Amino acid sequence: MNEREIETIEINLLLEAIYQRYGYDFRRYARASIKRRILNFLNKSGLPHISDMTRVLLRDEAFFKEILKNFTISVTEMFRDPDFYQAISHEIIPYLKTYPFIKIWHAGCATGEEVYSLAILLKEEGLYDRATIFATDIYDEVLSRAKEGIYSLAQMQKYTVNYQKAGGHRSFSDYYHAQYDSAIIDTSLAKNITFAKHNLVTDSVFGEMHLIMCRNVLIYFNSSLQEQVLHLFYDSLPHGGFLCLGSKETLRFTKVNRHFKEVDGQAKLYQKIS
Repeated sequence: MNEREIETIEINLLLEAIYQRYGYDFRRYARASIKRRILNFLNKSGLPHISDMTRVLLRDEAFFKEILKNFTISVTEMFRDPDFYQAISHEIIPYLKTYPFIKIWHAGCATGEEVYSLAILLKEEGLYDRATIFATDIYDEVLSRAKEGIYSLAQMQKYTVNYQKAGGHRSFSDYYHAQYDSAIIDTSLAKNITFAKHNLVTDSVFGEMHLIMCRNVLIYFNSSLQEQVLHLFYDSLPHGGFLCLGSKETLRFTKVNRHFKEVDGQAKLYQKIS
C-alpha cells in the first residue's frame, strides 16, 4: 500500500471520527477541498500524521474546535456580486410584494454581511416590516459574529461601492454607526432577523419559505450531497418560491432541475414551478 492510499484511509477515519464524536458531517464534502484543509491544519499543528489528529481530537474538544475553524469557509462581503442584488430587485421583489408576509431563509449565512445586505434591499423596497429572515449556519462562532453585526470600518468603502452598484437608493452610511475602527450595523436591520444553528448535511426542512438564499456553499459538497441539499430546499419552498445560488453553482444536471424554471441564468435565480 503506497503513501497516498494510506493518506486516504487516514482522511476517511478522521472525518468519521469527527462525525461520530461531534456530529459534524464532512464525509461528503468535496474531497479535494477538505483534504487541502486537513493538510493545512496538520502542517500548523506540528503533528506527524493525519491519524495523530484523529487520536487527539477524540479526547480534546478544544483541539477539534481549532480544526473546525480551519474547515470554516467564510468568504463574504456586503452586496457581494452587485448584479445579483439588482436581479433580485427586478425579478423577485415584484413577486414578494404580492404577499402579506414574507419568509426568507439564508442558508450558510457565515458572518452575516450578505444577510444584512438583503435586509437593506428589503428596507428600501418597503418590504422589511413584513419580512422574517432566518439566517443559519453550522458554526457557532460565525453566528455570534453575525449577530453582533460589527465589521471593519476599512471594509465599508468597498461595501459602499458594492451597494451603489447594486442600485442602493440612500447613503450607505445610514445603515451603520462608526465607532473607532469598527462599523456597527444599525439595530433596525436586525429586528426581523433570526440567527440559528442549522446543518444542511444532517438537519431537516427549516420551514416553508418564499425565498431561499444559499450562495457559494454547494460548491464545497460532492454531487450526492448537493442533490440532498437541493431536495431539502425544494421541500422548503411552496409553488412559486425562489431559490438563489452562487455564481459558480447551478441546477442544471441535477434531479430537481425539472421542478424549477431559470429566472436569471447569470444571477442564478430559480423559481419552483412543480
